[in-house]
Amino acid sequence: MKRTIILYGLALAALVFLLKYLEYQLIVRNRSIEFYVGIVALFFTALGIWAGLKLTKKKIIILGPEFILNETELQRLGISKREHEVLELMAQGLSNQEIADTLFVSLNTIKTHSSNLFLKLEVRRRTQAIQKAKKLRLIP
Repeated sequence: MKRTIILYGLALAALVFLLKYLEYQLIVRNRSIEFYVGIVALFFTALGIWAGLKLTKKKIIILGPEFILNETELQRLGISKREHEVLELMAQGLSNQEIADTLFVSLNTIKTHSSNLFLKLEVRRRTQAIQKAKKLRLIP
């Protein structure tokens, strides 16, 4: 019984060695470097397409109930129409210079409107102003 197992083991080992040798001869040795570079390029192209599709996948945003402006709070705080526009643009993430360019006014005018908004909303920073304005339903 031992002898049979050893013979089968040696036969399988010889067969595996022969298959690996033939694989080396047919695949590795007979192919040029351009073949392997092409395979690697195809792999990375497929990987790039897959990653691009994953990163640029459209996200579905479920919106809550429609935004209704709280006009009474707007009047109570004394926020002007222009200050409200500045607040909306702040909420969109625009810088003071970008807001000034959008509204066709000077940078100092935007800084004045921002200061007035901070005083009226009783906050110190833009992020706090946006957060409080959303809480009071002044901006969506």
